[in-house]
Amino acid sequence: MHIDAAALDAEAAYKLVSSLVVPRPIAWVTTLSPGGAVNLAPFSAFTFVSHDPPMVGINVGRKAGVLKDTGTNIHARDEFVVNIADESMIVAVHESAVEHAPEVSEAGLLGLATAPCLAIATPRLAGVPASLECRFHRAVRFGNSGSEFIVGEILHIHLRDGLAQDGRIDTRRLRPICRLAGPNYATLGEIVTLRDLPRTSKNDPGPVK
Repeated sequence: MHIDAAALDAEAAYKLVSSLVVPRPIAWVTTLSPGGAVNLAPFSAFTFVSHDPPMVGINVGRKAGVLKDTGTNIHARDEFVVNIADESMIVAVHESAVEHAPEVSEAGLLGLATAPCLAIATPRLAGVPASLECRFHRAVRFGNSGSEFIVGEILHIHLRDGLAQDGRIDTRRLRPICRLAGPNYATLGEIVTLRDLPRTSKNDPGPVK
């Protein structure tokens, strides 16, 4: 089977690509509206982009040509928080994607407690295993839709007690979730350790970075 990507409309391309680029980690982003409401929305186009300084990025789309509330708030305040949800929060993550007026707090509607950050005014979610306080770094627009890849520099990292071991996060304790296609999500499942797998070559490529 062959599909000519140029022949696809935007919706068909989204369905295909979003179901191929899986699993995707989820950034559960809090921002502050102009009036101070805590906006909350999930973004599965989310990745780590730099370690010196540490930076992460999210892709924020537009609707009817207007940047979504998260993007608007980030540009207005130059800050945001990436919260990492665990598997007990899948329903809340999905429900936070419902669109509301800019001054409606999704965190309040879902009964999610917030906690203050150290360096920015935007609050983090209190019940998640990890939160990243971010200062806006830059935004790059892509494609005809005008979606923006927004990068933030991590200023502070908030972790649930016991989550970090020897400078790394214990993934089993993090219990992260990921987005698949449509309303489908996945949990961590089996962890495969490289040293337990049979070698296919005598050459050692060294540690994977």
